[in-house]
Amino acid sequence: MLTIKKYAAIDIGSNAVRLLIANIIEEKGKPTRFKKSSLVRVPIRLGSDVFMKGKISKHNGERLLDTMQAFKLLMKSHNVVKYKACATSAMREASNGDKITNRIFNNTEIKIDTINGEEEAAIIAATDLNSYIDANKTYLYVDVGGGSTEFTVIHNGESITSRSFKIGTVRLLNDIVKNEIWNELEQWIKTHTQAFEKIDVLGTGGNINKIFKISGKAIGKPLTYFYLTSYYNMLQTYSYEERISELDLNQDRADVIIPATRIYLSAMKWCGAKDIYVPKIGLADGIIKSIYYDTVSSNTQ
Repeated sequence: MLTIKKYAAIDIGSNAVRLLIANIIEEKGKPTRFKKSSLVRVPIRLGSDVFMKGKISKHNGERLLDTMQAFKLLMKSHNVVKYKACATSAMREASNGDKITNRIFNNTEIKIDTINGEEEAAIIAATDLNSYIDANKTYLYVDVGGGSTEFTVIHNGESITSRSFKIGTVRLLNDIVKNEIWNELEQWIKTHTQAFEKIDVLGTGGNINKIFKISGKAIGKPLTYFYLTSYYNMLQTYSYEERISELDLNQDRADVIIPATRIYLSAMKWCGAKDIYVPKIGLADGIIKSIYYDTVSSNTQ
């Protein structure tokens, strides 16, 4: 017997807001499959408001409300049976974050959970990372966002330690990341990876996905430190406009891709990794999995 249900995840990030709709396919005697059905991304860039002025502007608050209303209609059209909405760094730090989430709830009945960096790292780590990792290897998992980056050390298939740092692409674009935070991150990575002889990086986030796609590499093959360095240097020879017109990058990708690449390269350098693997997963995928496993555990109790 085959059953297919639709779940949705809303990820309210510092750079973009996403709606992921996935089919949950259950068949007797087979493992549950999670298949992406639809992904909508709206680049509101809440972080530019919050990290510079401490709150979400009226204009972007309206755009976010409009987006949530649109997402509600899309979920209805897709016959979504369960959803979860999570907000990250920008909403956490916005002085009017609660006011905006309450307004969205009153207008759309969409309840938004504002999660901390550690929760974010845990949700992402609970995705299908296991299918991408070799249980005999050690990895530094790096998920770059607009407001923060989550780091997890994985050894022999187990998460050893995780930490979230306030180093994100939108913060870097606005030049508000102090050297002390970079130094703290460098020390953290070196301290937690020095015991391992060989380490690879697992990189997630829209920017590394884009770089991987451009590279033409086969799925499952890594990008090298040398390749990423060359790409980083090449990007900086183009103006913002040229990155859009000549490199065919979206407007909201053409600026953040440079600071994102800097974060991945720094992480690789500090842990001594020569390769970065790029599994196509993120917070939205993790939210879908968390809805499913919460449902399963509540049904078995």
